[in-house]
Amino acid sequence: MNTLAITHRTTYRYDQPVTFAMQQLRLTPKSHNGQRILDWDITVSGGELQLEFEDEHRNRVQLCNVDTYATEIVIESRGTVQLEETNGILGTHGGYVPLWLFKRDTGITRPGKTMRALVKEIGSEGLPLDRLHALSEAIRDSVSYETGQTGADWTGEEAAVAGRGVCQDHAHIFVGCARMMDIPARYVSGYLMMDDRVEQDATHAWAEAYVEGLGWVGFDISNGISPDTRYVRVATGLDYNEAAPIRGTRFGAGEEELDVTVSVQQQQ
Repeated sequence: MNTLAITHRTTYRYDQPVTFAMQQLRLTPKSHNGQRILDWDITVSGGELQLEFEDEHRNRVQLCNVDTYATEIVIESRGTVQLEETNGILGTHGGYVPLWLFKRDTGITRPGKTMRALVKEIGSEGLPLDRLHALSEAIRDSVSYETGQTGADWTGEEAAVAGRGVCQDHAHIFVGCARMMDIPARYVSGYLMMDDRVEQDATHAWAEAYVEGLGWVGFDISNGISPDTRYVRVATGLDYNEAAPIRGTRFGAGEEELDVTVSVQQQQ
């Protein structure tokens, strides 16, 4: 068993006052098999939390209104989470979305020539779980982990062609390829306790695939393992757009500057 203390601060700065802005937050993890939320809190400076609801993936969503004419908003979430080892197995499917929907491509996960070649390399023989582990390894071997080399709006196919990417790209490639293999798959956003540091400049992302007899199984392609007691799941979706920690819209001219700090450590 492992208990993690997490602090996640996101700061938006605007060089001109904002007329209107609304942020959609998916920052609150939920208790489930192997994960128990002991406490969690979200505070906002420069804005106000308006309402909260559960989306179709059972993510906890909060809407945050930015103060009129604000030049900065700070959103901070923090809490402690208790985790038990499940060998990456989340278990049976639940929620409002049927399993077949997780075989549907999105614009970000749709396979192209390079992703189709990865699936062809894996082949159709063998158990689904073995093929998924082979897929994860093939993606890691062919798409090196490199920060600052891809854009936040890159598709999985673009990252596969470039041969480089970050955890978001690895997850999108895996999800698109798994669906091509007729296996339901989804994108996961959350936190990872690093072995060599406490402070980080981003959240983490991985993928889950549904395997008959096991249920949902996690795959962290970037690190070549299934999630263990260092991982905290926060939100899931068909791709990043449905599981992003913060997404929003604003009106008003000017440039926006984003600063993210994440701290994940064992509770003392």
